[in-house]
Amino acid sequence: MAPRMLLARHGQTAWSLSGKHTGRTDVPLLDEGRQGAKLLGERLHRPPYDGLPGVEVRTSPLSRARETCELAGFGERAQPWDTLMEWHYGAYEGLTPEEIRADRPGWLIWRDGVPEGETLAEVTARADEVVAWARSADRDVLVFAHGHILRSLGARWLGLPLDFAARIRLNPTSLSVLGWAYGEPAVESWNDLGHLAG
Repeated sequence: MAPRMLLARHGQTAWSLSGKHTGRTDVPLLDEGRQGAKLLGERLHRPPYDGLPGVEVRTSPLSRARETCELAGFGERAQPWDTLMEWHYGAYEGLTPEEIRADRPGWLIWRDGVPEGETLAEVTARADEVVAWARSADRDVLVFAHGHILRSLGARWLGLPLDFAARIRLNPTSLSVLGWAYGEPAVESWNDLGHLAG
C-alpha cells in the first residue's frame, strides 16, 4: 500500500487567533487549543484510525506543535524535526497580513515572500524533503506542524508550485490526509475539523 501523510496543525494560539504571522516565536497554546488537541487525539484513536499502529510520527520542535502532539497522545512516538518548523517570516514575524499590506499593497506571501526570512525556494526545499521522507517506506506518517509549512506540504505532495498553497486554507487543530488516487498523488481530505464538533 502506498504511504499516506497525515497532517495535524497545532491548536489555537493567541497569535493564530489574531492572524499574526507566527514563525519561530514560541507562542503557547490557548486553553481552546489544548482542548482541540485532545479532541483530535480522541478522533485518531477511534476507527478508522485506531491509534495509527505502525505510523511514523514527527513533530515540529516548537512548543505549540509539540504540545498538540503530546495532548493528542502521540508524544512518546514522535521525533522532533526542525524541517517541520514554520516558515521563518523574518521582518514580518508577529505582523498580520493587513499590517503588511499597509506598506506593501497587494502583498501575498506565496508570491512575494518575506524580507530577512526564508525564501520561497528554501520553503519549497524543506517541503520537498518532508514529502520525500513520507514516501520513503511502506508505512503512513503523521506530522504535527504549522499552517504555512503544512500548506506547502500539500502543494508539493501534489507536485505543484508553492503558490498553490495560497488556495488551500488550513485551520488550527485541523486534520488532513494526503494519499493517492489511480497511482497519482491526491488529497484524501483537507482541513477536516469534524472532531471539534464533539
